[in-house]
This record gives sequence, structure tokens and C-alpha cells, in this order.
Amino acid sequence: MNAFTQASPTLYSFRRCPYAMRARMAVLYAGCAVEIIEVSLKAKPADMLARSPKGTVPVLMCGDQVIDESLDVMRWALAQNDPDDWLLTNTPSAQLDMKALIGKNDQGFKQHLDRYKYAVRHPEYSQEHYRQSGEVFLQTLEDRLSQQDFLLAGHLSLADIALAPFVRQFCYVDPEWFWQSPYPHLQVWLRRFLASELFVAVMAKR
Repeated sequence: MNAFTQASPTLYSFRRCPYAMRARMAVLYAGCAVEIIEVSLKAKPADMLARSPKGTVPVLMCGDQVIDESLDVMRWALAQNDPDDWLLTNTPSAQLDMKALIGKNDQGFKQHLDRYKYAVRHPEYSQEHYRQSGEVFLQTLEDRLSQQDFLLAGHLSLADIALAPFVRQFCYVDPEWFWQSPYPHLQVWLRRFLASELFVAVMAKR
């Protein structure tokens, strides 16, 4: 029996966490039968902590398998079903591009985002400084989206879904600034994402 047909995999999640958002979207898109459990960050489930001691979401439990990295959860789901080719399986160069772009988001932009959002905790520099640091990545995305509607192809890919929750969070630190910023193609891309049935569905309060 493969992972897709095992009974009742469980996904521990937190509604507003961007890592958990992208995992939930991949699971829903792929049509995986997964029980989603909303976690209280102040009272994390003992079973989750026993099997993933680092205590962060998302955590997917599928039989004896524990997957506690969001990208791995996404790839697990897409391995079951990927009808619109989010993985860009026929374009090896795009797959390498995808890996690099997601890496820049997770390892660089996320740090600038956290400091921009919680600037009071990082008084070494101003909030504007942290925003400008994050804007380097926003400009990278803007340049890509000025050429096509999505980041890597003419349709949604894993990269769009993996990055959008973080751009959303950056936007929400100061929405007035973001929607007036010089990134029109990025704004269109984010608006499309926020209005999508997939995002609306995974953000519905449980």
C-alpha cells in the first residue's frame, strides 16, 4: 500500500503560518485524503511533539512516516497527484530554477521578512532598512512576472505556491506601502493568488 492509499494521514498545521499554508494548498490541490489538525502554538499536541520534537508546523504523519518540512510535504502530495504539472516534470532547467528560487525565499527573504515584521525586536536597523533588504527579492519576482503571469511557466508551479504565502505576509506588514510600491506585476500575481479558490479554501477557519 503506498502513501496515497494509507488510511487517514494527519497533517498538523497552523492557519496563519506560511509554511503550513503552502503545505495545505499542495495537499488540497493533489486531492490527498488527509486529516488536518489545527495546532495551538501554546499547547502543541503531545503526539506531534513525540514524533517531531522540533515542534514546528507543518508535520505530516502517514503511518510510520513523519514529514516535518513544508516542501517535503508539498512534494509528498504532488507525488500522489499533480494534474497541472506544478513540478514542471518535463523541464529539467525549470526544476533547477525552481529549487534555486525557493531556496532564496526560504533562506534569505524569510529572514528579511521576519526582521521587517518584527523590527522592534531587531533595533540594530530601522524597519525601512529591513523592508528595503526584502525588496531585493521582490524586484527579482517582479522581473520574472513582467515576462509571464507566473514565476517559472505559463501556469502555476510549485514555486508560485511555495513563495506566495511569504509575499502575502510581507505585504500585510504595511499593505498601504505594498499596494503603492513599484511592483505592479507582483501585485497582480499576489491578488490572483489571494482570490484563488485554492487559497480561499485552505484559509477557511476550521
